Amino acid sequence: MSVLNGKKILLGVSGGIAAYKTASLVRLFIKAGAHVQVIMTPASKDFVTPLTLSTLSKNPVHSSFFNEDDQDAVWNNHVDLALWADFMLIAPATANTLSKMATGNCDNLLIATYLSAKCPVYFAPAMDLDMYKHPSTLASFSSLKQFGNVMIPAESGELASGLSGEGRMAEPENIIAFLEADLESKLPLKGKKILVTAGPTYEAIDPVRFIGNHSSGKMGFDIANEAAKLGAKVILVAGPTHLKVKNNLIEVVNIISAQEMYDACHLYYDEADVMIAAAAVADYRPKVVALQKIKKTTDEFSIELEKTKDILASLGAIKKNQFLIGFALETQNEIENAKLKIQKKNLDLIVLNSLQDEGAGFKKETNKITFIDKNFKIEPMELKSKESVAVDILNKVLSHFKKL
Repeated sequence: MSVLNGKKILLGVSGGIAAYKTASLVRLFIKAGAHVQVIMTPASKDFVTPLTLSTLSKNPVHSSFFNEDDQDAVWNNHVDLALWADFMLIAPATANTLSKMATGNCDNLLIATYLSAKCPVYFAPAMDLDMYKHPSTLASFSSLKQFGNVMIPAESGELASGLSGEGRMAEPENIIAFLEADLESKLPLKGKKILVTAGPTYEAIDPVRFIGNHSSGKMGFDIANEAAKLGAKVILVAGPTHLKVKNNLIEVVNIISAQEMYDACHLYYDEADVMIAAAAVADYRPKVVALQKIKKTTDEFSIELEKTKDILASLGAIKKNQFLIGFALETQNEIENAKLKIQKKNLDLIVLNSLQDEGAGFKKETNKITFIDKNFKIEPMELKSKESVAVDILNKVLSHFKKL
């Protein structure tokens, strides 16, 4: 999954021949899962049509402060456009547009929106060789970089004038690669490794039957996805589930039993910065597993069970610098039992679920949790989607690293 997935991108198109490349650029953004709105300068419409970019972006294209064909003359609010975006890209950025950006010469909707932008701004210059090297253009580059804008360098090659040299707007594929690399480098969990467990475990009775639970694994998968969005390398140890991941920063280790999950967690724990144990691991397993299917021959049947290894307690016992987060699903004396688990298992934070809370528990899209840290600070949260709960949990991880 691209880091651009879900991003809201405001594309500013100025009047240079390279504007024709923006059709491919918009298409690549959409393919990456981004949401795109386009602002065109009046001159850019000589090189690519608003209809083309509107069709590809699936949004109306803006080019003036109000739509002249609209009898009601509805205002295109540049402030709203700027606030909507996660980042703004101006491509192609001509010498004229760059000069206006640098000096604040606000005479069109694109510049007005740029001056209102609070989000990161990227620009991809496009002009002829001598224009690209002119002192005034170099001054514009310098000023914009001082403003915090990020330049996507022009490439060398054949130019519209017939000359060959530096000044070509970067190819759309290279712009995408530049943006992905830059955005990934700034993610707050870049360089961190997070170990997450998810789903149930199945403890075999015979080759056909097992002891399990109703966990879908969704909470753990949502945590893994959110951690990857923030740039972390994630090892997801997952019990039997139909869920899939799409982010290439997530490595899935599929297991079935509690023993297999124990082994996988210990294999990866030493290199982890954070461990989040969201799996619903069986507490007991059959002491003896039948080699053949057990036939129904008696009215009563009993299975002797033995305890499974406590994964979380074993990790807490060997904890070094890892930030260790556990889950607790309780039906009574919730707070007291969660506090005991923090102490017994050497946890830094516990995420408490209560089956008494409507909307919480297995096989639901929502969850209602309470955070309890190792100092017994209690922080109850509202009922939320599991995706939002995952964001809250990762915010705790971010807070931890900010304190270091």
